[in-house]
Amino acid sequence: MSVAIEKQEAQEPVAERGSRRSGGREARRAMRAAPLADDVRPIRPGLEGGTYKPLAEADLARIHEAVLTLLETVGFANAIPSCIQALTGVGALLGADGRIRFPRGLVEDTIKRAARNFTLHGQDPRHDMLIQGKRVHYGTAGAAVHLVDVEKREYRESLLQDIYDAARIVDGLDNIHFFQRPMVPRDIPDPLDMDFNTLYACVSGTSKHVGTSFTVRENVAPALEMLYAIAGGEENFRARPFVSNSNCFVVPPMKFAEDACGVLEACIEGGIPILLLSAGQAGATAPAAIAGAVVQAVAEVLVGLIYVNALKPGHPAIFGTWPFVSDLRTGAMSGGSAEQALLTAACAQMAQFYDLPGGSAAGMADSKLPDIQSGYEKGITNVMAGLSGLNLVYESAGMHASLLGFCLESLIIDNDMLGHCQRCVRGIEVTDAALSIDTISEVCLNGPGHYLGNEQTLRLMQTEYFYPAIGDRFSPKEWNEKGKPDILSRAIAEKKRILAERFPRHVPKAIDDRLRARFGDLVKLPRSGMGH
Repeated sequence: MSVAIEKQEAQEPVAERGSRRSGGREARRAMRAAPLADDVRPIRPGLEGGTYKPLAEADLARIHEAVLTLLETVGFANAIPSCIQALTGVGALLGADGRIRFPRGLVEDTIKRAARNFTLHGQDPRHDMLIQGKRVHYGTAGAAVHLVDVEKREYRESLLQDIYDAARIVDGLDNIHFFQRPMVPRDIPDPLDMDFNTLYACVSGTSKHVGTSFTVRENVAPALEMLYAIAGGEENFRARPFVSNSNCFVVPPMKFAEDACGVLEACIEGGIPILLLSAGQAGATAPAAIAGAVVQAVAEVLVGLIYVNALKPGHPAIFGTWPFVSDLRTGAMSGGSAEQALLTAACAQMAQFYDLPGGSAAGMADSKLPDIQSGYEKGITNVMAGLSGLNLVYESAGMHASLLGFCLESLIIDNDMLGHCQRCVRGIEVTDAALSIDTISEVCLNGPGHYLGNEQTLRLMQTEYFYPAIGDRFSPKEWNEKGKPDILSRAIAEKKRILAERFPRHVPKAIDDRLRARFGDLVKLPRSGMGH
């Protein structure tokens, strides 16, 4: 009970106190009832955001005009031959200086014709995500090279097993909706081995939608063979692609990344959706002005959209404007900053301006551990991303040290934090029933003078309110009686429980046997680490 209720009890007649406690017991029994259907839960994937708008309507048009000017006059450098062929084939212009420029008509026509309102699939259809409008989904991402050991307060190199462990933790966390690989396996130096095994660990560990990357074009083919096998055939995968490619096709400012372009082409050919990722860093590889960083990111991703649609019109592609922030005193990245929150929300607005499926980054705490700094950095950046209506919020859970470190315990803590964010995204429904005139009248005129045990309270306590899984809402007395636990100790215990018990089996052993027979030593994750 809260301190306020305890004080109120001391002033109440015993009969009323007993009545209210009975109502409280009834409420707790309701909380233990069967799980709610998804459509009446207080939070769920795809809640509609869009109430927060850092950019005015006139600002959106000015940014768009600046983008068109840059694409016409500056254009892109370093295109590979197949990219030049595809882009000039749809009307882009190759200049004598080697840069490709984009007439306004081509840009605007591509925006009109691009894929929108599509689904990113999970291996399990329960995890399908409809990407449209201002529907919000939170997930992981990144390429951290360290795992945070919170018990030792140390950073160590991230391993393949860590990626699998992160995937199986996320598989059971309701408020993390998709899993893009958050670490690189430092124990696998070969690029082909790394790309293949990263994907294998992800798709084996979770049935949610998976995002991954590839180093070079040639590494896509064996991955596709694996994905087709898991899907039960190429046609099945193409109908429900449960993996997308996070593709850094651009080297800011305004240059193509040659290897990534080859990967993009191979993934499109193989039926994999593309996250078009521009990751300029304001003050370093993008303008220090926040508006200028948005302009450059939008220009770069629109070029990617033209590229994708030149290769295959209507192929699913995510408008992945990911401008990052520099601490201008040092040049270091500052992923937990207020400026980062503003950039991400502004990019969400630009995606909505074009009615394109948008993805950007939030939750990239500068803090090295899951501490108070981590909490406020992640909470602020993630809730602003959600309130802006960003479709896909990447890197929202588990990240530390501005993407250099990843923490399994933070996944569990951040799952609670993201629940709070989603409840804010959902907002307040104002209906005749919600205004509560009859309820207030009944309680004040005929009832016990409180709402505990009231029919409305019992009816709304599960559908209107979010309750954290490990967050502390004990009274000081209860907290003391329970041994004064803190959230980190509870997260450590929960992580250990999950890793001891949760070994997903959505990829049947017979299919896994065939994969291991087909690819032999290429599969590096031992079955002993998968609960076999």
